[in-house]
Amino acid sequence: MNQFITDENDLAHAIIGIAIEIHKNLGPGLEQETYLECLTHELTQLNYQIQRDVKRDLFYKNLKLSQAIHIDLLVNDILVVEIETVETVNELQIQKLLKILKNGNHKLGLIINFNSTLLKNGIRRVSNTI
Repeated sequence: MNQFITDENDLAHAIIGIAIEIHKNLGPGLEQETYLECLTHELTQLNYQIQRDVKRDLFYKNLKLSQAIHIDLLVNDILVVEIETVETVNELQIQKLLKILKNGNHKLGLIINFNSTLLKNGIRRVSNTI
């Protein structure tokens, strides 16, 4: 099955479903890397195009800041997914994702906080209105 979905919203919906399945099986309280590995595995099994631990340059005026931006997962080259294991997602994490989206000209990103008791309460959609 080829899962090259080109609509950000459809892709986000699919990834949220997979994240909920992972959370049902593992629950909260594990390390960020554990959830990232599980999500990467599931998406790879479904033939999604995955880039993990992506590093990108950032520019300040004429200064190139090498690999200043780090992305947990880039799925199908259109959706940025950031994995967290924190008590609550704060404004700084949302602003970081927004900066990633703007820098890469991406429209949508997800912050998935696996440390939530109920995962649907730990998911934040962040939109970049290009």
